Amino acid sequence: MAPTTMKHIKITKKIISQHGITDAEYTKIMEILGREPNITELGIFSVMWSEHCSYKNSKKVLKLFPTDGKGVLVKAGEENAGCIDIGDGLAIVFKIESHNHPSAIEPFQGAATGVGGILRDIFTMGARPIMCVDSLRFGSLDNVRVKRLFKGVVEGIAHYGNCMGIPTVGGEVYFDDSYEGNPLVNVMGLGIIKKEDLIKGKASGIGNPVFYVGAATGKDGLGGASFASRDLTEASHEDRPAVQVGDPFLEKLLLEACLELNEKKLILGMQDLGAAGLTCSTCETASRGETGITIDISKVPRRDSNMNPYEVMLSESQERMLLIVEKGNEQQVEDVLNKWDLHAVQIGTVTEGHQMKVYDGDELVADIPADVLADSAPVYTREEKKPAYLKDANNLDIKKIKEPQDCNKILKQLLDDPSIASKRWVYQQYDHMVRTNTIFLPGHDAALVRLKGTNKAVAVSTDCNSLYCYLNPYEGGKIAIAEAARNVACSGARPIAFTNCLNFGNPMNPERFWQLKKCVEGMAEAARALTTPCTGGNVSLYNESPQASIYPTPTVGMVGILDDVDCRIPSFFTNKNDLIFLIGQTKNEIGGSQYLSLIHGLKKGPISHLDITVEATLQKFLVEAAQKKVLASAHDISDGGFAVALAECSFLHGIGAEIDVARLKNGIRTDALLFGESQSRVIVSVSPTAESRFLKLINSYGLPVSKIGTSGGQSIIINDYINIAVTELYTIYEEAIPRRVRV
Repeated sequence: MAPTTMKHIKITKKIISQHGITDAEYTKIMEILGREPNITELGIFSVMWSEHCSYKNSKKVLKLFPTDGKGVLVKAGEENAGCIDIGDGLAIVFKIESHNHPSAIEPFQGAATGVGGILRDIFTMGARPIMCVDSLRFGSLDNVRVKRLFKGVVEGIAHYGNCMGIPTVGGEVYFDDSYEGNPLVNVMGLGIIKKEDLIKGKASGIGNPVFYVGAATGKDGLGGASFASRDLTEASHEDRPAVQVGDPFLEKLLLEACLELNEKKLILGMQDLGAAGLTCSTCETASRGETGITIDISKVPRRDSNMNPYEVMLSESQERMLLIVEKGNEQQVEDVLNKWDLHAVQIGTVTEGHQMKVYDGDELVADIPADVLADSAPVYTREEKKPAYLKDANNLDIKKIKEPQDCNKILKQLLDDPSIASKRWVYQQYDHMVRTNTIFLPGHDAALVRLKGTNKAVAVSTDCNSLYCYLNPYEGGKIAIAEAARNVACSGARPIAFTNCLNFGNPMNPERFWQLKKCVEGMAEAARALTTPCTGGNVSLYNESPQASIYPTPTVGMVGILDDVDCRIPSFFTNKNDLIFLIGQTKNEIGGSQYLSLIHGLKKGPISHLDITVEATLQKFLVEAAQKKVLASAHDISDGGFAVALAECSFLHGIGAEIDVARLKNGIRTDALLFGESQSRVIVSVSPTAESRFLKLINSYGLPVSKIGTSGGQSIIINDYINIAVTELYTIYEEAIPRRVRV
């Protein structure tokens, strides 16, 4: 018998379309149910079959990623986050997700609840979150609206993380016109857990009770998953109810209560109520447990008494969890939750079969196979087409580009570019020292956080050069993985795995889908070569506004392990009179560089080619060099090229450098030498007493290396090209963003 609720709402073609359901999908729904759905069931299918929850347009592409590897305990797609064994009975749990659309509409709450959501993904698996990092993209800071979005997003991230007592320890911020109508807010969380305490989001044990815990359900967040699965338009501000409202203090209580319940072995499964709310948490836990689940939503605590079943099931109110409790433990569970002043309501039970049955009191309001909802959404193969713009975008005659006459001026301009400049204005709002585990503060190549009770540390870097991905998606995807891993290796840590957030435009556009597939193909190639499996992440499509689509932005969150924290390598010169070496080969390349874009106004390729075999060798060298303590510092060369990287090396301690690059010139253009972005290059400093050991080690790897100068003095001097005081460069670097934000 069909559920009887809300019969007065007739399912019309218009209503079906408003729910993002195609005619073919609606036909499939009727085949599954053997009847027409009611409005609540239609809403349930719409969110579970949205791109945000089902990955129906991207699932085939995602299968290109390598997911097996040493220490992988939870593979991509199996649970809320990935999990890697790091030895000594410990594991790390981590994931990156997006909150792009909500942040475009309501930047503070959109970003804040993005932090809350990713933290729940971590502790729902029993892990204690110990850090967050982020990756943010905005339009030009000359735009008043962009400035408002930027301030709001940073305030939102700071508010939630600071209140939770979780340090935000690093990340990246880029500014480009392609993000003007659609900013990107990607947040990554990482937690630590004893392997035996790992808990799954699974409904097991027929007859076991299902508990709802946390905040009361409201109308905020309605349709968030479907909202994130369509383009932004001029009218998207009317979707403001789709943006959730967060309460970090309540989430802190929820975190501690859930971890206590797990430590006491009082629960069998745990799932946060994130995208699609009660709908997703119930059907996913049942599907993973190969069981059914029955709930009574009349028992769900509500902030608004005037809520219908559709709204209760689709609400994305924050700070809520679903617990599967072993029968007999109910009172103990309630006692723990009451101790933390949390709602503890038994709303259902685990049942035989595979049905998700939703009652509102005595009325059956939804009756759908849980496994079909969670795992059997339609999967599409979208049309792909190489974009027409690429022909012109990669047509660059480097000989027609005038070589620079004033390299001092260009270096200052690059350091004043908000995408390159110091992000101190951002991270000074974050409490990045809370919990006292942070070793490398924001500004290093990678964040480095100590694992208390051990001598280990975790290194994390988020990275993606979206202009590269626009000009050459395949090569750009490779570089995104390689650079994130290189940043981790420069800290001395061994890259072990990555999570990713694939931010792209509308997949129905063949050119946008081609970008997505090519980026993933490149990422997968690099990941295999570096033996860093993908542990999951998030796909965020439909990042388009009336202005344009964003640049393809496959953000990578790379994680590494440093077995001995005393072997860490800082990114900055630490001593005067150390020897400075350039590792890697500089080529006659300026395509896709910040220099070409900023100084010549050309966003053109071809971009630098990445030899992934060379990259893998470089990273292995860096890890071994850290273990043998032959490096005083290491900093990779990326945006802005060699001169920018050299200046950055000087900033923390104010130690300058005198450099001779004459031997590197050898037919290389001056701008390519100083500002080009050739791949797999690192600036390292070495104590004179360690020089012979350093050279012996690097020569054993067969990597190109050149001694180019010494650290010391108060200026950055590069032959006759550049001679500027460190203090002058540092002031430009530090003031670039605050100066624009203040105006």
